[in-house]
Order: sequence, then C-alpha cells, then structure tokens
Amino acid sequence: MSLSPQFLDELRARTLLSALIGRTTKLQRAGREWKTCCPFHNEKTPSFTVNDDKGFYHCFGCSAHGDAIRWLTEQRGLPFMDAVKELAAAAGMDLPALDPRSAERGEWASGLFDVMAAAQTWFAEQLNGIAGSEARAYLNKRGIDAGAIEAFGLGFAPDSRGKLKAALTRFGDSLLIEAGLLISVDEKEPYDRFRGRLMIPIRDPRGRVIAFGGRILGAGEPKYLNSPDTPLFDKGRTLYNLDRSAGPARKAGRLIVVEGYTDAIALAGAGIEEAVAPLGTALTEAQLERLWRLVDVPLLCFDGDSAGQKAAMRAALRALPMLAPGKSLGFVLMPPGKDPDDLVRSGGRGAIEALLDAARPLVDHLWQCEHDAAPLRTPEAKAGLRRRLDDHVATIGDPEVRRHYARAIRERFDETFFARTERAPFRKGAVFKP
Repeated sequence: MSLSPQFLDELRARTLLSALIGRTTKLQRAGREWKTCCPFHNEKTPSFTVNDDKGFYHCFGCSAHGDAIRWLTEQRGLPFMDAVKELAAAAGMDLPALDPRSAERGEWASGLFDVMAAAQTWFAEQLNGIAGSEARAYLNKRGIDAGAIEAFGLGFAPDSRGKLKAALTRFGDSLLIEAGLLISVDEKEPYDRFRGRLMIPIRDPRGRVIAFGGRILGAGEPKYLNSPDTPLFDKGRTLYNLDRSAGPARKAGRLIVVEGYTDAIALAGAGIEEAVAPLGTALTEAQLERLWRLVDVPLLCFDGDSAGQKAAMRAALRALPMLAPGKSLGFVLMPPGKDPDDLVRSGGRGAIEALLDAARPLVDHLWQCEHDAAPLRTPEAKAGLRRRLDDHVATIGDPEVRRHYARAIRERFDETFFARTERAPFRKGAVFKP
C-alpha cells in the first residue's frame, strides 16, 4: 500500500512524539525540548533530544534522527506499514484505500517541496539586493526588523514576468506551474505569478514552504495575492505561522487568531508568538479543528472595522455546530478601525495584552452581535431577536452544550426585556405619573 504525503503529514501532526518515545524511554524537560541518554548508543551524558513542535528526535552523539514513524521502525523494529497502522490507530485515523498512484504523487510532491524552498531562497536574496530597496523601506516603516525578516523568511519578487522563471529554470516549467509560481494561459509562454510584491512564505506544520503570500508595494490590486491551491497547499486547511506558534501556544495555554500575516508578525515582534492567521478566507471547519488541537479556547482577534467584525461573527456561527464540552472560542474586541499591528505599534505589548485578558466568551459575543444588529423598539423586533438566537442555538451539535446555550440565551432575554421594575409605594393624594 502506498500512502500520500498528506496522510503521513496528518499522522505525524496527530502524534505527540514525546509521549510516544516516553513509553519506553524516560525523558526530561529541557526548555522547549525533551532530553535523555540516546537509546541507540551507549552514553553517559544526554545528547538525545525530542522536539514536539518540529516532530522529530535527534542525537548529537550518533546522529540518529527521525520522526514518529522512524522511531517505531528503528527502535522497535516494526515494518513501515505496521508502524503507520499502529500510529493511525492511536490517532483515530483510518488508512486510505489502496492507491497505486500514491507513490508517484509522493515523489512529485517531494520535487514541489524542493521548488518552493528554492523559490523562498531566491526571494530572500532579492530582498537583500538592489531591487529590494522599496520592500526593505516598507518593512522598516512597519517596524519589522532584520530578526523578524529572517525568522519569517520574508523576500521580494521583482516586477518582472520572467526573473523567477529564469532563476529556477533547472526545475522546468511544468513543476513551477504545478507549484503555483508560474501562470500558464492557453498556449502562451508561462510567466511569473508574483511581481512587485513583498513575499511571505507560508509553511506547513513541519516548517516546509508550501505556498506564498505576496503584498503589493505600490498601487495595484489585489493588495494581497496568495498561491493557488496545489498538491502541497490547501488554503482552507492551512493556518499561517502554525509551524512557529504551536510550541508557544502549548506553553502559554492560548492561541490567537488574527486576520493577516503582518498582524502575526507584529505580535511576534512584541513577544506574543502564539498567533496564526487564516489565508484571506473566513475560518473553515478544518482550521477550527487544527486550532482546537492546540488549545481549548482559541482567541479571535480580528480587525476593528466592519469587515473584521463580520468575519468574527461568521467564525462564531461556523463554530457552533462543532462546539463540545470545554471547546469554544473567545473574541477580542479591537478599537474601531484598528488591527493588532496598529495596536502593537501604538501601545506595545501591554495594549494588546489588556484586550486579550478581556476576551468575550462566544455566548456573550453571539448575544451582543444579534442584540445590536437592529433596533429593538417593538415586540416584533424583540421576537425576531429571540428567533435568530434560538435558530443559532439549534445548530449546536452537542446536546449538553446546546442545553446550556439555550438556558443562557433565555435568561439574558428575560433579564433584558421582562425584568420587573420597582414601583414606588402608593401614597394617597399623589399625582399619577405614567
């Protein structure tokens, strides 16, 4: 049986490597990693490390290196498929049906990873060259320093239809087109997709470049341009910066969802590294599932404009059917017209931390958004509010969570519209005031 790279990546992502190795080997925490004496050779000083964020182990003594699958095949001697089956069973994953073409696709995907890595290196070189002066000035204006540029792998695509193509000609046009780096229209010569843009690499959970986001520097539309979906990249299942934020999120016990790349980069610059961003789309079910694997209550910190608040409400409604005991969302209320990047630059980390600490629970956000959606001066308008809220609650899949939401909505509605008002006691001769 041949397995697709996507299936194996998902299997690795669902396996906590330290827990797997810890079944047979005693590990000790060492910062963000785990450490122990190497099980593959005799040593007295620990040189074997396990990194859950990156999903691999490594020995600095004998150079043993691998992931969860490699651990089972090397340390326990299991055949490859037996190792995969054991990990899949523990992760609750079904093995895909037999597909003889998967091996061929796997080799093709490996070539695509090489293409994307080479493209990222070339874009970074352009940013540091003469052509990248405008992009460097833009980054400096946004407060993104050299450390952040290197950490996030930022680059620059010159305003040319063929420079990237020429630089990566060794890969061939077909692979560059498949990777989303070239555009091919009818029988015309393929040309560079990204031109005159700041380039932001998008990585998978293992830190491999799978796509790019390009931000226009001058006039032009669209402001942001993402890679198209490719064999490596599915926009609806990918979260920007997940590879760098997973470890800090587990450590901090929180995960922040912002709207854009620069928001995530700005928060990291302020010392808040546990931030991810969807890629120009509303949060999808697959992205919500990824968030909940890391923390129970991700915090949505969308822009304070109308579009940002609408996106937050769409995310709330999409999450309702997926809610489970302990699993929910929090909503951070940004000042009108501001985004996290603006707030960090004007008020520093303290300004954003204050808002994060005051995050609104999903049930509160649902109530407030619907309550403020329209005037409630008539009985019909109030009845309409109640109908909308009840319809939302009805979409919650978990019966226990749905029951608690129904009660919370009922109590708030009654307190708001049917609360008893205290009347002054009757006094003989008093003038009636309606």
